Amino acid sequence: MTTLLVIAKEPRPGRVKTRLTPPFTPAEAAALAEAALADTLCTVAAAPAERRVLVLDGSPGPWLPPGFDLVPQCAGGLDERLAAAFAGCDGPALLIGMDTPQVTPDLLTVDFAGYDACFGAAEDGGFWALGLASPDPGLLCGVPMSTPDTGAVQRDRLVAAGLRVRDLPWLRDVDTAADAQAVAASAPHGRFAAELARLQAVAG
Repeated sequence: MTTLLVIAKEPRPGRVKTRLTPPFTPAEAAALAEAALADTLCTVAAAPAERRVLVLDGSPGPWLPPGFDLVPQCAGGLDERLAAAFAGCDGPALLIGMDTPQVTPDLLTVDFAGYDACFGAAEDGGFWALGLASPDPGLLCGVPMSTPDTGAVQRDRLVAAGLRVRDLPWLRDVDTAADAQAVAASAPHGRFAAELARLQAVAG
C-alpha cells in the first residue's frame, strides 16, 4: 500500500494563508488554515494507506488526529522540502498539501497499477498531489515553486524521466477569498466551510 504524506505549516497568524488578508485578519486566515488542515488530515485518515505522515513546519496541535507519524520539514526551498519528504519513503508514496480541504478519500486511493506517477494539477498552475511508485527526490529538486508554470514543469519532469503518469482531477487551492468561497461550496459539510460561514456571519 501507499504512504500518504501531508506537507503543512502550523496554522499560526501571520504565517499561513497571508493572501486571505484582507479581507480576513491574520487570526481569521489562520483559523481557515487550521480548518483546511483538519479536513485534509481527516480525509487522509479515512483513505487506505500503509503509513500516514505529516511533514510539518511548526508544532502539532489538537487538529492532528491519531495514526500519523510526525516529521519536521527540512530547511530550504519548497522543492527541497518536498524532495526530502519523499526521501523518507521506501515504497510508493502520494504527497498532498493543506490547501485542498475538498479532497476525498477516493482521490487519495492510488495503487500505481499500470503507471509510475500520479499528478494532480491545481487551477492556479501548481499541483495539489504528486505520487511516485518509486520515490526519487531528484524528480523535484530544482522545480520552480509558486509560479504559474510550476505544475507544468513538474509534470514535464516526470515525463522526461520516462515515467508513465496518471493525471488526477484538477482541484482548486485555497489562496484567495474567492478560492475560499468556491472550495467551501464544493465541500459544504467540512470544517473549512463551517469556519468560513462562521467568520462571514461574524463580519455580517
